[in-house]
Amino acid sequence: MANLQVKNVPEALHRKIRAYAKRRGRTVRDVVLEAVNREMEREEFRSRLARRQPVDLGRPASRSLEEVRAERERELGG
Repeated sequence: MANLQVKNVPEALHRKIRAYAKRRGRTVRDVVLEAVNREMEREEFRSRLARRQPVDLGRPASRSLEEVRAERERELGG
């Protein structure tokens, strides 16, 4: 496996990462690798999304959303 070293990490950020890892019973290494991997996956998703063709709903999405919300309110008695 390759190694990666990050220098000059601000102390406040390092404390946050350590505390986050401790709360989850993980190591700092695990937390950092998961964060880097998650960011790479987000970038890949954004790239795929940008290549997709737009979908024509035939009407504004906001209208559909308003209708769904109104129906939900009726069902919940609101």
